[in-house]
This record gives sequence, C-alpha cells and structure tokens, in this order.
Amino acid sequence: MQSESLQQQMNITFPQTTQTIVPLDTSCNDLHDGDSPRPRPRDRAESVNTLVDEEKGTIAQPIERIKTIGWDGPDDPENPKNWSNRKKWIATTVVAMFTFISPVSSSMIAPALEQVGNDLHVAPGFGQSMLLSIFVLAYAIGPLFLGPLSEVFGRTKVLYLAYLFFLVFCLACGFAQTQGQLLAFRFIAGLGGSAPLAIGPGVLADLWPAEKRGKAFGLYTAGPLLGPAIGPILGGFIAEYSTWRWVFWSIAIYTALMQIAGVFALQETYAPILLARKAARLAKEARESGNADNLSLQPTQTTPPLPQLIQRALKRPFYLLLTQPIIQALALYQLYLYGTIYLVLTTFPIVWTTVYSESPGVGGLNYLSLGLGFLLASVFASRLNDKIYIHLKSTRGFGQGRPEFRVPMMFPSSLLVVIGLFIYGWSVQFRTHWIVPNIGSFLFATGTIVSYQCSQTYCVDAYTAVAASAMSAVVTLRSLAGFGFPLFAPAMYDALGFGWGNSLLGFIALGVGVPAPLAFWFFGEKMRMRSSEARSE
Repeated sequence: MQSESLQQQMNITFPQTTQTIVPLDTSCNDLHDGDSPRPRPRDRAESVNTLVDEEKGTIAQPIERIKTIGWDGPDDPENPKNWSNRKKWIATTVVAMFTFISPVSSSMIAPALEQVGNDLHVAPGFGQSMLLSIFVLAYAIGPLFLGPLSEVFGRTKVLYLAYLFFLVFCLACGFAQTQGQLLAFRFIAGLGGSAPLAIGPGVLADLWPAEKRGKAFGLYTAGPLLGPAIGPILGGFIAEYSTWRWVFWSIAIYTALMQIAGVFALQETYAPILLARKAARLAKEARESGNADNLSLQPTQTTPPLPQLIQRALKRPFYLLLTQPIIQALALYQLYLYGTIYLVLTTFPIVWTTVYSESPGVGGLNYLSLGLGFLLASVFASRLNDKIYIHLKSTRGFGQGRPEFRVPMMFPSSLLVVIGLFIYGWSVQFRTHWIVPNIGSFLFATGTIVSYQCSQTYCVDAYTAVAASAMSAVVTLRSLAGFGFPLFAPAMYDALGFGWGNSLLGFIALGVGVPAPLAFWFFGEKMRMRSSEARSE
C-alpha cells in the first residue's frame, strides 16, 4: 500500500506535457518479505528520501497524467532484494567490516591507558576512563544525524564520507600531544565511526527479506560486540611491543583499506534513491530520443525544498524515540545490554594484569573468551533465528510474518547473561583457575549477542521503511550507557569487589533482561498497532 504524501515527495513533473515520469513510492520496499504491507499513515512525507531534479536539484509536485516508474515486476534485477546472493553477501560483509573496526577503536586503547597516562599526564581512574569512553559518547550523537541523512542522500554517500572523517581523526589521535587533544580527536572520530551503527541496519533491510534477515544480522551484529573484545587483544600487544600511538595509526591503515574495498564492493541499496535515478534516466532518454517533444525537467512549485526535507529527516529519530513505545522499550533493553558489556570490558585489564598478574599482551588473550562467545552465537543463533521465524510465520502467523517472532531466542539468552555474570564475578573474587572466569565470560558473551541480535532484528522488522532512523534512536540511548557505565566502574568494584559488583549486574540482568522478552512477546503487537510508523499486521 502506498502513501499519498510519500508519492508527492518522490514525483518529478514535466509541465505542458501529457506524460510525466515519476518513481513509484517504495518506502515500504520490503513488500517481498512475505509480510502484510504497512497501513497508510496520516503523514509520512518525511519518511523517505527525496527525488532531486537532475538539473535544478528540486522536487516537483505531481500534475495530471502521471506515468509511475517502479520496479519492472517482482523479479526486477535492479531491486536490491533481487540481487544475487553473492552480491548481497558481499555488500553485507562490507557493512559488517565497517561496523567492526569502529568498536575495535573504542576499546583498543584500553590496555595502553597506562602508557597514555604517563605520556600525556592523565591521572588514573576517571581521567583515563574518560579517554576510553569519550569515543562511545559520540555514538549517542552521530546516529541522530547520519541515519536520517542516509534516507535523504542514500546509504553509500553518507557512509563513505563519515568513515573518511573517522579515518582522518583516528590518524590525528596518534599525533595528540595533550589530554585535551586526544579527548577531542577521539570524540570527533567517534562521530564518523558511528555511521555504520546507524546506516547498517537500513542497508540490510534494503537487501534481505524478513525470512533471511536474521542470518545477515548475525554477521552484522557481531561487529559492535566482537570489536570491543578483539580490540584490547590487539591493543595489548601493540602497547607491549610498540607505542600507544600505533594503536590509532593501525586503525587508520585498516580503515583506508576498507574505504577502498567499499568503493568497489558496496553499491547503493536504498530503493527511493535507485528509483529516483531510474526516473531521471528515463526522462533523459525520452528527451534525447525526441519521443516527447515537450518533455522538460523544469519543475513546477517545489515541495518540500531540500533543506526542509533534511530538517524533517533530522527530526525523525527524536520523534521516534519520544513517541514510539516499541523504540523506547528496545532502546532501554539495549541500554542495559550495552552498558553491562562495557562494564565487563572495563574490568578485564584490571582482572588479568592485577588479580592474575599477567602481562598486557597475555592478559589481552583472555578477551578471546568474549570473542568466541560473540562469534559462535552470531553464526549459529542467526541461522536458528530465521528458522524459528519461518516456523512461527507458518504456524502462528498464518503466513504473515511478525517482528515478535524474533523474541523466543531472547528467553534462554537472557538467562545466560545472568549465569555468566555470576560465574565471572565470583571466580575472580576467589581467584580460581583462570579458565573459570573465562567460562563465565563466554556464557555472558553468548547470551548478550543473541539478545542483542534478536532485539536489533525486531526493530528493523517493525520499522523497515525507516530502519536507519529507528536504529539511530536506539543506538543513541544505548551509547549513553556505553559511555557512562565504565566511568563509575572503578568506584563500584572498589566498593563491592568483583563478586558482589558483578552480582549486582546479574541481579539487574535478572530484573530487566528476563521480563523484557515477555513484554515484547505479549504486548509488542499491541504497541505496534498504536503506532503510525511501525508495521501493523
């Protein structure tokens, strides 16, 4: 079903002619997902990107006798959902690799904080924790702009430009001479590095139908969680055998290589942009062929102007976060997950270098337990997620998919988070063999990424047409937790110890993480039905 306001936003008009070429409204471009189309909202003019006139850069109102330009049937090869599996997986992998390196940068400096403190005269405790966390604070701001802009100018342009920004300021971090410079450069690099966190879900929603989306998200969501676990391993050896400055320079080198690979491997996926290009191409061909003598790209009254369109897009994440119960619930749920992850990551250097007296390089190897949990859960849980979705769609949905069909795996994963935290905390408290806290870390990581993966896919399934803006709202709130939680971690563990400190996290996980899936399962559909933005089936 199409929205009238969406069609107005995407029309090219040609005055004084009997034929006008416009792109078909594809804001609901997931109609091949096997799900019911979204209901017509009251006002959705801000929900898709504009069609820009190739000469004037403006948007025209529709006039009489419009020829609609859409996909050439359900099997149109230009539709990203009909790309070959190879092409779609290449694009998914590139986005996942973009998403991986930014979280690596967020934590890679952790084992070298003592070196940084000595060189730049940064006091231990809060000062050094701020150097680590300031990067994640930028995650709470960048997505509010980058996600919506990708729904105006397209996914690839915003992603490439933002990551160029990230590359430049990662390089600058390696040349910082004062604490203030490093804080500023880390924050600005974080703004650019937040782009794939906001744009990546939109790319996957463009590419994959709902029945196959879980597997793609399994690869994508590994980045934000696997990155913070892998980063300290690499950073520990770099800090031990080189200087902390090479932590940032190595990230810049990797980012430059990914930028080059992305240019060749990642094409635009956002359907309104692709159809806008198609409409402009057909209009140009019509003029050149002489088949339409009066065909002109001189638009009539423009509505809305591009600045107004950008303004609407930038307001969208705030609107979603303030008015959508599903977004609020998912944001709070991921806030708890993300904050807990960064609290645990903050304790790791202390546990292995202080409690177990290991060198920074050897101590960093213990992050493999987290990385292994993240990786195995991403591979196996994502496949199971899609199978459960398809099964429930046929048995309980009567052929109709629902975002709530992503919830069942969150029940056991939430319990794994609780169990892992208790094992990790008390084994460190009593200084058991090093394998025991690693087992607890593995269980915690496994439960966390499954919960994270399911909640992320739930959000995209519910807000497919505006997936980038919806995830931007969620990322903003959860990133505040990733920034703030590590700042009070040293004081909490000094006061409570590792046993009761992690037990406190476990009790919070028991009180928040376990009831949350129940709420999504029993009340999620009711909350979506009350929303003009979420899909209602």
